[in-house]
Amino acid sequence: MNIDLKGKVVLVTGASKGIGAAIAELIGQCGGKVALHANSNLSSAEQIARKIGNDSSAVQADLNDANATSKLYDQVFERYGRLDVLVNNAGVAISSQLEVSNERWVEDWQKTMNVNLLAAAILCKQALPEFKRQGGGIIINISSRAAHRGDTSDYLAYAASKGGMESLTKSLARAYGKENITVFGVAPGFTRTDMAQDFIDTYGENYVVDDLALSELTEPKDIAQMVAFLASGLAKHATGTTIDINAGSYVR
Repeated sequence: MNIDLKGKVVLVTGASKGIGAAIAELIGQCGGKVALHANSNLSSAEQIARKIGNDSSAVQADLNDANATSKLYDQVFERYGRLDVLVNNAGVAISSQLEVSNERWVEDWQKTMNVNLLAAAILCKQALPEFKRQGGGIIINISSRAAHRGDTSDYLAYAASKGGMESLTKSLARAYGKENITVFGVAPGFTRTDMAQDFIDTYGENYVVDDLALSELTEPKDIAQMVAFLASGLAKHATGTTIDINAGSYVR
């Protein structure tokens, strides 16, 4: 089986590092043109785009701002004239303890929902009419193990936002499948990223691995390989499903 994305335009949000960067690089290796979204780390996304080649490019947007999110899609479409695959990967995980003020707690919730869920929904809304016009398209939403297993009390907003993303995936898949638009979810567990490194530094890698069924930590490339497969169109009849990649730490 050959995953060939040659000529496909793929937007990956949160692509300056971690899982998003791994997804962008692998899609590029499969021949895709990648629009790499970044917020504060645009230079890293630009460097990755140059490495990928294939007319890939980087674009900046603050996904906490709905208008900036809309403009992100417009910029990508203006450059390439089409979009074939949308990968909603960008996300934030804000620790917000119940002991903080109500004002701060609400602010943390709002930003989490804006970046993790609303921005993904906006990009889907903008992509869908174009997908219809061109006869199809693929959406891949990166959620989290927390959407199913839940999370700690400090990360209620994170888990809730990812649960919402999975409902979005299911609803879009059911609504637009007959127009050749397929929608998938990928739910990583604990993955070796900068976000996770602070936890590893505090508690040690063995503490994390002990919770897994496998003997090693999930790497960004493990997520990227599944995303590239879904982006290929070879999994059409799996539309609406979310695939768990959590090293057996939570089995549904």
